[in-house]
Amino acid sequence: MIARVVDEPLDLQFHVEHVSDPRAGAVATFVGLVRDHDPSVEGRVTGLDYSAHPDAQAVIERLASAAAASADVLGLAVSHRIGHLAVGEAAIVVAVSTAHRAEAFDVCRRLVETVKAELPVWKREVLEDGSHVWVGL
Repeated sequence: MIARVVDEPLDLQFHVEHVSDPRAGAVATFVGLVRDHDPSVEGRVTGLDYSAHPDAQAVIERLASAAAASADVLGLAVSHRIGHLAVGEAAIVVAVSTAHRAEAFDVCRRLVETVKAELPVWKREVLEDGSHVWVGL
């Protein structure tokens, strides 16, 4: 299992390779990207600055361990990025391997939603006009 909060670019293939297992019939993945807009904010987003609480690593490990505890999960990898990210860069990557696709999709989705809800990470949206908006505070 891999569970990380890192300040370096995220690589989907790295995550897929780490969940590979000869028993796996499915690998479900999710890549959350920085987009150039936020429906709740006026103006074009040019980047995000993610910051994390010191406990963020322990929290992501706990969340990943809980998801990986399912008997169906053969491999699991999740990483969340911190620092400055440009539009198009990956903020979160999740990969889950299971024997069958339904379980892989279910575990992957639940983990993404749980990380989004519980990981103590905040983002500052940087707008084209130089202003910024904090999200998640």
